[in-house]
Amino acid sequence: MADRIQSRVWKFGDGINSDLILPGHAISRPIPDQRKYVFEANRPGWAAQVQPGDVIVAGFDFGVGSGRPTPRVLKDAGISVILAESFNGLFLRQCVNFGLPIMQCAGVRALFEEMDPVEVDFDAWCAVNRRTGRRVEANTLPEMLKRTMLTGGVVPFLISQGYIREAVPLRPA
Repeated sequence: MADRIQSRVWKFGDGINSDLILPGHAISRPIPDQRKYVFEANRPGWAAQVQPGDVIVAGFDFGVGSGRPTPRVLKDAGISVILAESFNGLFLRQCVNFGLPIMQCAGVRALFEEMDPVEVDFDAWCAVNRRTGRRVEANTLPEMLKRTMLTGGVVPFLISQGYIREAVPLRPA
């Protein structure tokens, strides 16, 4: 992953839960099709509008709810990073596993409007609103979690460290 990304912001509120991110009926669909249903209840048409590299800015408790693979489907939809006031713990762990970078930043939601241009710096662990020039620092994470997220998730990280040679695809029983 690049050290910096420049993209645009999609803004969300507090308590965005796993049901809103990936509705129950979408879970049984083939994985490549699941992205079409992301946020359909609260942002109809969003999945067709998001572009690769886009950034989500949200409030408190982003990802609260069940253990659905919501970080994977957000990454599949094109989201490159999520900036939020706070994250659900299970969601954070899944972001590490699937390689979707997240940054917890106090005051981030007040710093951005929908579609603002954003620059995220993974070395400095911060984000800048390119329209206003305002910058927000993210809370630090343990280095191992950051490296795992930025390498693409657990499997790519293990490959990069020589622990496994290649990803073995899961096969249905």
